[in-house]
Amino acid sequence: MVRVIDVRRSGDRYRGSEPPSGISSLHAFSFGRHYDPDNLRFGPLLACNEERLAPGAGFDEHPHSHTEIVTWVTEGELTHQDSTGHTTVVRPGDVQHLSAASGVRHVERNDGPAPLAFLQMWLAPLTWDGTPAYSLIRREDLPQDHPDTVVLTLPAAAATLHHLQLTPGRPQPLPEAPLRYVHVLNGQVRFGPAPAEAPSGAPEADVRHGAPAAELGPGDSARIGAPAEGPLTLMAHGGAPAELLVWAMEG
Repeated sequence: MVRVIDVRRSGDRYRGSEPPSGISSLHAFSFGRHYDPDNLRFGPLLACNEERLAPGAGFDEHPHSHTEIVTWVTEGELTHQDSTGHTTVVRPGDVQHLSAASGVRHVERNDGPAPLAFLQMWLAPLTWDGTPAYSLIRREDLPQDHPDTVVLTLPAAAATLHHLQLTPGRPQPLPEAPLRYVHVLNGQVRFGPAPAEAPSGAPEADVRHGAPAAELGPGDSARIGAPAEGPLTLMAHGGAPAELLVWAMEG
């Protein structure tokens, strides 16, 4: 069983860079040649890859199967093409979902003039049947300036993706679920027990587990597993807003 709050630092991720091809990758889980038997997955989450592509760089056509692939662009534009006939351009704040199901092939490229950065997350489906499917939710179709927005519900993996926008001095509850995965996109974040749960005079301590409140920066992540005792909250600190993605998963 994972610790209740298992913090992973940005600098500890596996590097999969290919400088000659203009690709830089950071892997939060065991991936490719970076095999780690103790870091294969967290619940249904199999991969959380931060990709940076120079203009003109990309991943040539390659196959996937039995995987739910979710992509969130943070900078630039991602051109996607797949064997089901979809060709789209994914921009910051859009949510792309490709259900590989029995098998699909796709291409991912930076066809724009500016650098591209995106987070791609792979989840294991509950069943291994079905046909490939694709969806793209545009940023303008999602609520804006809301502290907690559900941007994607993924019944195939019993998981929900939340986009959190935090304001300094305003605590935000962490979505409830048996398993939660937090990834900081930008800003500085502090999280721990809800204020009502913290003992007077010790706001930085979680005495239930004998651990200090966690502090996260860009690229850092946290895996929150059972048993959980009471709610957790997040708050931007350092005087600037913060932005996060949170997977709430059934296990």
